[in-house]
Formats: sequence, structure tokens, C-alpha cells
Amino acid sequence: MEESNQNLFPESNRGEWIRLRTMIFIRWVAISGQIAAIIIAYKYFGLVLNLSLCFFAVGLSALANIIASLFYPESKRLSELENVVMILFDLFQLAFLLFLTGGLNNPFSVLLIAPVVVSATALKTRSTVIIGSTAILLVALLSQYYVPLENILGEALFIADIFLFGNWIAISTSIIFLAFYSMRVTSELNTMSDALFATQTALSREQKLTDLGGVIAAAAHELGTPLATIKLTSSELIDELKKFPELVDDVVLIRDQADRCRDILNSMGSAGKDDLHMQQALLAEVIREAAEPHSQRGISIETKIADNHKGGIDEPHIIRRPEIIHGLRNMIQNAVDFATSKVWVESSWTKDSVKITILDDGQGYPPNLLGRLGDPFLGTKISKENRHGNEGMGLGLFIAKTLLERTGAKIRFANGNKNQILKKSQTEPNGAIVEIYWPRKKIESASNLFGENQNFSV
Repeated sequence: MEESNQNLFPESNRGEWIRLRTMIFIRWVAISGQIAAIIIAYKYFGLVLNLSLCFFAVGLSALANIIASLFYPESKRLSELENVVMILFDLFQLAFLLFLTGGLNNPFSVLLIAPVVVSATALKTRSTVIIGSTAILLVALLSQYYVPLENILGEALFIADIFLFGNWIAISTSIIFLAFYSMRVTSELNTMSDALFATQTALSREQKLTDLGGVIAAAAHELGTPLATIKLTSSELIDELKKFPELVDDVVLIRDQADRCRDILNSMGSAGKDDLHMQQALLAEVIREAAEPHSQRGISIETKIADNHKGGIDEPHIIRRPEIIHGLRNMIQNAVDFATSKVWVESSWTKDSVKITILDDGQGYPPNLLGRLGDPFLGTKISKENRHGNEGMGLGLFIAKTLLERTGAKIRFANGNKNQILKKSQTEPNGAIVEIYWPRKKIESASNLFGENQNFSV
């Protein structure tokens, strides 16, 4: 499960998900703001500006937008390199405009942070480092080189050197902090989104398998009668055609093939389409079904009922929800992957609760990762000699945890008391421990397993 999901969501392609139309729209908003700022500063505040160069800088952005709109379709998605080029263009255009209007004395110099934040949100770390470094360099240059702002009286407008230096440090620090912050938050959101999508995919697959089991069971149930009729009729024909040996062989073949069809259907499904066994089962049966795919992987799986469950309380009938079966299956798979020779699946219940504990004789969870278990894409660097599966990313564990919690379960991860130095096989469950607890009413079926006898008319 984990290995199959490793390449589903390559992070390197995220920078190629942005549409050109989105970048063009953002640039038009910036152009409108720049034009408004220039006009207001010139008309209402009486600042002396080099309007020709200012509008030339704004015109470059407008021209770039027009060219992009004419030569590329609206649905075009930019590559990583194209995104970097567009953001760098906007960064240099803004820096040039600030150079013409007072450099860091201009309060709008804080907008130099915006292109870096956009890059940190959408592009790879390498691209963000390039854009962020360029922005910091431009901030440093604008603190020293710029066209001073003047009013209509010819008076220069500037802030004290200490505040100019403060602006330089504040903007540079903000670029670094907000870039890191945006990358970290975006990475968390993207990782969780990818993991939840994988969880939904796994659940959908399990649901389809469950539905397929119902269809197979229905087919076995419906075809049982005609196959029995074929077998009965062919047996009678064999007795009647003993005088015609050339025909008896054909009838025997028909009977044998009917038996074969019956055996195939019985192996695919053993209950009718309305059988409640397809909807619910005893707790032990649900555990057996979850563990079965891993029973032939060279690790012994022992299922047992804990000695501490209160006697006199019937074993619960569990609703066969795909979330429960798939979640338990993934938890058992994880135990088998890391076990040395044996896995224990222990169940217990009271009148109010149901608990399943999965233990193994492996090395246990890495202590530094114990508090983060269940996070998506959490790689565990454990040597190949200590596991029987493929190197994973923690996605399978996340899927299992998410699906089980969706059914109302509470999950606790822990380690046993096994000496981490020992490499020999152990006969005691002192490795990793997973405790899964449900309020009994959350997963127990409210109806009787078999229901009342029903009348059938022929």
C-alpha cells in the first residue's frame, strides 16, 4: 500500500498546476493598483514624479499581459521555469518602479514581499530560494540607490536613516520568514490533501471489493438451483443411457462441469445476496478477514481473545464497514512488515467497549517518531534486515488511522520493553503496540445476526 502511493502525488509537478490566466489576472490587479498610486501621488499629494518612466514601467507589465493573452490559450498551465520567469519579471518591474519613487522611503516597498510569498506557496524550494534571494538583493540596492521623492516646492521627502535601515531589515526579514512560513503551511496542507485523497481512494477500492463480494454471493445463490437441476437431470440420463456408451461420456462431462461451476461459485461466495453475513460478522471473523491477506508472508499471525474481558458478555457482532476492515488490514500489514517472526492480534470487549490490540516481536517504533505516528508521508529509516516489506512513507499507517477514526475509534501507539540491541527472534510481543478502542455502540450491529425465519414461495 505504502510503496504504491509513493509516486501518486509528485511534489515536483506542483509548480505546473498554475494556470497562465491566474497569473495574468493577478498582474492586472497589480497594474491597476500601481496606476492608481501614481495618479493619487501626483494629483492629490503633489509629488514630483517622472511620469513617463513610471508609466513605462507599468506599461511593460501591461504589454507582457497582452502578449501572453494573445499567444497562449487561457487554459495553459505554466511550467516551473515559466512561473519563475514571470515572478522575477514582476519583481524587477516593481523594484524599478520603487527606484523611481523613493526606494525604501516609499511605503509601498513592502510589496516586494508578495512575489516571494506567491513563489513559496506554489513553486519548489529551489525556485523560492532564487526568487527570495533576488528580492533581498533588490531591497538592499533600493536602500542605497533610488530617485528621491520631491513635492512641488522642491523639498525632498525622506525618512531618517535609522528608519530606512529598519525598513531594509524588516522587509528582508519578512521575506525570509513569510517564505518559510508559506512553504511550511502549504506543504502541510498539500500533504494532508494528498493523503486524504489516497485514503478516499483506498476506501473506495475497499467498498468496491465489498460490493463485488455481494454480487458474487448473489450469483452463487441464484445459480445454485439451476446447477443442481442440471446435475440431477444428468445423473438420471446416465442411468438411462447405459446402453449407449458413446452418449454416456458426454452426459458425464455435463455433470462434471456442473459440479465444477458449483465449486467455483462456492469458492467465490458462500451466501445469498440478502444474507446478513455480508453486512455484519462476529468480531473474531472481522479480524480474521483483515489478517488473511498477510497470513502467507512468512510471519505467524496469532489471534486470540484477551483473558481480561468480562465473562458472560456475548461477543459483539461488528458491522462489516470497509473502513474497519481496510484499517485493521493496514495496521496488521504494518506489524507484519516490522515483525521478526510473529504478530499477535488480541481482542477484548465489555458491555460498553471493544478493543483490539496488535503487537509484534520486532524492534518497535523509532522513539523519535512515536509522537508523530499517523502523520502522512512520514518516512521511517529502518534497515531492510528488520522488516519484511518495502520502504514506505507512513501513508498506509495514516490511511488506517484515518479510516478507523472515522468509525469512532481511538488509537494509541506504543512500544514494548524489548531491548533494542537484541537481534534474535522473540517469542513475546515486546515490539510495537497498537491499541484500537471503540465504544461498543459505534460499531456493533443493532440487529440480530440471522434475523427471524422468512417464508419463501416457490
